[in-house]
Amino acid sequence: MSAGYIFQVSMDVAPEKEDLFNEVYDTEHVPLLLKVPGVRKVTRMKGQDFKVSLGGEIKDVAMEAPTWTALYEIDSPDVLASDAWAAAVEAGRWPEQVRPHTFNRHHKLFAKLT
Repeated sequence: MSAGYIFQVSMDVAPEKEDLFNEVYDTEHVPLLLKVPGVRKVTRMKGQDFKVSLGGEIKDVAMEAPTWTALYEIDSPDVLASDAWAAAVEAGRWPEQVRPHTFNRHHKLFAKLT
């Protein structure tokens, strides 16, 4: 990781809008945000159930909402309040056709320690 910060955005989406959500996120939203100065990389993920060994036994862990997460590697927290970021998040089909169908949204910022 070359950036100093990770901005994490997690959310759920109405099941009937999942295809549109993924198509717009991948073809419009991410490319627009990658043009913002200070945004270095975007990685999208979908949560899933898993097993893990803890204390000598295998435990089943169920995925908790929200299901979808995007990790934005950014140079500074100032990127998130920039005019370029504001324009990018309001461009394309995201604000009118996708955002209204998302819920349980969480935003977090993490600073790289080493």
